[in-house]
Amino acid sequence: MNLKQLAEHLGLSQTTVSRALNGYPEVREATRLRVQEAARLHNYTPNARAKGLATGRAMSIGHVIPVSKKHEMVNPVFADFITGSSEVYTRAGYDLVISLVEDGAQEQRYRDLRAKGNVDGLIVHGPQRVDSRIDFLADLGIPFVVHGRASDMTADYSWIDMNNRRAFRRATQFLIDLGHRRIALINGIEAMDFAYRRREGYRAALENAGLTPDPALLFSGEMTEELGYNAMRQMLAAPAPPTAVVTSSIVTAIGVRHALDEAGLVMGRDVSLVSHDDDLSYLRNRAAVPVFTATRSPVRSHGALAAEMLLELIADPGSGPRHRMLEAELIIGRSTGPAPQS
Repeated sequence: MNLKQLAEHLGLSQTTVSRALNGYPEVREATRLRVQEAARLHNYTPNARAKGLATGRAMSIGHVIPVSKKHEMVNPVFADFITGSSEVYTRAGYDLVISLVEDGAQEQRYRDLRAKGNVDGLIVHGPQRVDSRIDFLADLGIPFVVHGRASDMTADYSWIDMNNRRAFRRATQFLIDLGHRRIALINGIEAMDFAYRRREGYRAALENAGLTPDPALLFSGEMTEELGYNAMRQMLAAPAPPTAVVTSSIVTAIGVRHALDEAGLVMGRDVSLVSHDDDLSYLRNRAAVPVFTATRSPVRSHGALAAEMLLELIADPGSGPRHRMLEAELIIGRSTGPAPQS
C-alpha cells in the first residue's frame, strides 16, 4: 500500500496522512492515532525520499572518517558505536552515510555534504584535545554531536562522553588498594582526548597514594592485541616489571594475557590486570565470574544516545548545545588479586 492508497482508505488527503505520520503538531490527536493504526494494520512504511520532500530534510546522518583512521571501521568499539546509532536512525526513518576521506580533507567533505544537502546532521569521532572540526562545523551551521570532548577548547558544543578520568582513577585505585605499587598503563593514542583523560586519571590515583608514575611502565598506541602483547613482553624483560596493568581496551588486555601465558605467569596471581571496554557485541566479558576485572561502559549504548541527541538537535536546532556524561561501572573478575609478595 502506498501513501495515496492509504489516504483513500482513510478518506483523508495525502497531505494530512503524511503530516500525521511525520508528527506535525497541527494534526488532531484523534486523526494522528487513526492514521498510525491504519498504517500499522496495512504494513505501510513511509518512503524515506517522500518523507524528506515533505519535511525538507535529507533523512540521512553523516559519519566522516579520515583514511588514517580507517582501522576504526573494523575495530569492535567503532562497530558497536555504529550499530547502536544505526538502530536509532532506522527507527526514525533515517539512513546512515559513512564517508572515508583523505587526511586533511574532512572540512571539504563537510562543505560538500552541507552544500548538497546530503545529510541533516553529523557525528564527530575521535576528538583531539584541540579539534578544528568543532569550530568549523559550528560556523557551517549543521547540527553535530561529538563522541567525546576536546579538553583544551572553550567553545560550547554538543557532546556525549564517558568519564574517562574517573574510570581510570578508580581502576588504578582499586589496584593500589590490593597492595600494588608498580602499576603499568597501556593506553590508546594520547593525542586523542579520551586517552589523555585516562592517563590523567591513572596519574592522579598514583600521586594521591604518594607514588610516582614510572615512564618505563607507560605505553600508548592503537588499541590492538599486538600493543598489549609487545608492551607486556618488554616490561617482563625489565629488571623491575609491574605487578599490575591497566589497559584501555579488552582487545589490548587479550594481548597482555597472551604475553603472561607465554612467560608462564598466571593473570590475577602473578600480575593483575584491569581492562576497559569489556562489553562488546562480539567480545564479551560476561561469565558468572568475568575473566577480566574491567571498567564497563557499553559503547553500543553510547552510539544510540549520541544518535538520539543528534536527532533531537535536528528536530529543534535552538535547543542545544547538549551534553551527556556517562559513568563506567567497575566489574570485578578473575584478572585481579593481591600484590604478590616480594
